[in-house]
Order: sequence, then structure tokens, then C-alpha cells
Amino acid sequence: MSPSAKWEYYTMMHVRYHKAKSRKEKSQLLTEFCQNHSCHRKHALRLLNGAPPPKERPSHKTRKLFYSARVLSMIESVWEAAGYPWSVRLKAILQLWMPWVRQRFSLLPAEEKQLLSISPAQIDRRLKSRKLWIKRKVYGSTKPGAILKHQIPIKTDSWNIRVPGFVESDLVSHCGGNASGLFAHTLNWTDIQSQWAERRAILGRGQFDVLTASASMEEDLPFRLRGLDCDNDSSFINEHLFGYCKVRKIQFTRSRPYRKNDNAHIEQKNNTHVREVLGYVRYDTQEAVDAINDLYKNELRLFQNYFQPSVKLVKKIRIGSKVKKKYDKPQTPYQRLLDSKKADPIKLQAFKDRAESWDPFRLSKVIEDRLARIYALASKTPRKRLPPPPKRTLPALPTPLAPSTAFPAGIFPTNPLKEIARIYTREKFLQTW
Repeated sequence: MSPSAKWEYYTMMHVRYHKAKSRKEKSQLLTEFCQNHSCHRKHALRLLNGAPPPKERPSHKTRKLFYSARVLSMIESVWEAAGYPWSVRLKAILQLWMPWVRQRFSLLPAEEKQLLSISPAQIDRRLKSRKLWIKRKVYGSTKPGAILKHQIPIKTDSWNIRVPGFVESDLVSHCGGNASGLFAHTLNWTDIQSQWAERRAILGRGQFDVLTASASMEEDLPFRLRGLDCDNDSSFINEHLFGYCKVRKIQFTRSRPYRKNDNAHIEQKNNTHVREVLGYVRYDTQEAVDAINDLYKNELRLFQNYFQPSVKLVKKIRIGSKVKKKYDKPQTPYQRLLDSKKADPIKLQAFKDRAESWDPFRLSKVIEDRLARIYALASKTPRKRLPPPPKRTLPALPTPLAPSTAFPAGIFPTNPLKEIARIYTREKFLQTW
């Protein structure tokens, strides 16, 4: 039944219902109305006992679309080029990338106004049909370090710092679900104050390889390394890294065992900066490690630290059973370092000059092309499967004893095994009860 036909039927039934005299007649009309109008009986009572409907059906005014299809396609293009960020970050990216958006799409003044005025909630609604979340699992390969734990303090309190240089560190394995043999790992660093990210790929998880990668990453940082926090992995908890931090006067701390929330910052970056980029496949060749490092040191480093804003959690407010989180203004790691005035100005200026020579759309395309080559270098080794459990064969039951002729018939049971099982089951039941 169309909406207009429903309205005419409702108008007619309202008149009939009020003209009915007996209670039985009204009940029959109410049942008929519920069947034809497809509504609940209580809702039908409210309609028929209410005020008489107007003669003309009220028209529902639809709101005109404010954002044009071209503007929405631009937002979608920026969203894809930026790596599918959150709507609050995407709004900041639209403002940051506006010079390159004007060149790429030949923006009109009205379209630019729409791009700058769109809200994060509206972005979520417009991109809802395009969002696809994929949940995947990966095998962990962290091995606890058994030495030096008493000399390395545990960091459990929140990072309430205002200067850059305190980083969290972690290893991300690229085993593809098969943890046997030698395969690549990513040593991931993130700065707590600025959200600056540095990564290196190593083949294996040797202590000297981790130390060499850490020293290389420290040289590239545009600020002084003041503190290093890691988990209880033996790749970090060893004499080599401990001595390196002691000589360079770096505060070396560790998290509590089996408490991933102590390293929440780096755990988040493991997903957004490593897993979503390299996937869950296996890399076990030096050629793949070199290609990944080339991407980490150049294009991906520029793209994520200069062109991608991030937010930081300011506080949590508990309202009943729900927790409301408040974040600060989205800023890129470069902007946070610039505001802190604690970074190396020479390294920061060199990084800015190198980043501004790139168009973010072209940089995103170059990253995709390089990732395609890296994916081609992934190992095709199938996932190691556990052998099936052996089939268990039940032992043969003993031959039932024949009834003894020494006892009269009816005294000795015909099947002793059943009688013993019955008595045993009864005794166990009585003990349990």
C-alpha cells in the first residue's frame, strides 16, 4: 500500500471508528485497521482516538543537497590518497593539502568553501558506503628477556611530557603466519610528544641488528633522543642496547610483562604505520628488507610525518557506563615539533625542504607503486599447519562372564559388567548428592 493510499484509508477508518456504537464493533474495526495498515494495536488506538486527520496529506520537505557530487568525489580522492584516515584527521588534511587540491582539481571558489566547511560527521555519513574494515590476526613472536630486568626500571605511569625525545619501541614480525625460519621484522619507534615515527626493517631479530637499526634511527631523528621505552623482549633487554643507552645518557625503561597498554602508543602505530602498509604476508629475503627500508627512509617517512595529521588524547570523561574521549587539534608531527621549539632547526629545515618538493597526491601514488613491488617480493611459503591429531581406537570390551551354575537362577546377574556399572554409577551419584 502506497503512503497516499494509507492516508486515505486512515481518514476513512477514523470516521467509521468514531461512528461505531458498540464496543464489539470498535474492536472489529481496530483489528481490520491493524491488518491493513500494518501497525501495532496500541499505535492504531492512538491514531483512531486522536484528533481527526487533515483533509490533505502533509508533505515531507526534503532538504536539498548542499555538497555537490564533484566536491564529494574530491573528498573521496583525498581520503584515498591520505591512506583512509579518520574524519577528524581528514578535515585537517583538507586544510593542509588545499594548495595541491587547487592545482589538481581546478577548484572553484564555491567548491573550496564547501571543502573547508564540511564537518567530520558529514564526512563520515558521505563515506559510509565506502568504508570497509578488515579484521586479521597475526602470530606473535615476542620472547621475554631474562637478564637485566632488575636494572631496567618499569614505566607504568602516563607520559605527561612536553618535550620531544621520549620514544616507545617495538618489533613487528612479518612471518605471514609461519614463525619458522628467518624472516623480516620492523623496528618501530614513535615519539610521545610529537607522534614522530621512524622505522627500520631487519632480517631476523638479533640483538646486534636491533642495536644497529636503533643507532641509524637516532641519527635521523630531528631531535635528541632522551628516553627509550620497550617491552620485555630479549631483543631489547640485553647488554648491548643497555650499554648503548647508558653511554649516550638515554633513559632506558621497560613495560610490565603481558601489559600491552603500557605501550599503547607504539601498539597503535604498529597497526597504522606497519600492518596497514605492509600487510600480513611473509618477507624472508634481504632484497625485500632493502626495498622496505628504502620506503621507510624516504617516501613513507615524508608522507606520514609531514602530510598526515594525528590527534592526541587529552582526557577521558566517564558518563555512567560510557567513556567520552576528548582529543586535541589534529596536527602533523612536523607541526608539533615546530611548536615545541625543542627540535634541531637544521634537520627540521632540511626535512621541510625535502617534503615541500613533493605533491602529496604524487607521493601517495609513488608509495603505492613501491608497495606493489614489495608485495611481489613476499614469500609464497604456505602457512605451517599442525599435524592432525591421531585417531584413537577404543579397546575391545572384555567377554561377558557366563552365569555361574553354583548359584540358583535369579540370584547371580546375567551380565555382571552391566550390574557393576549400575552399582558404581549409583554410588557416585549418592556421594555427589
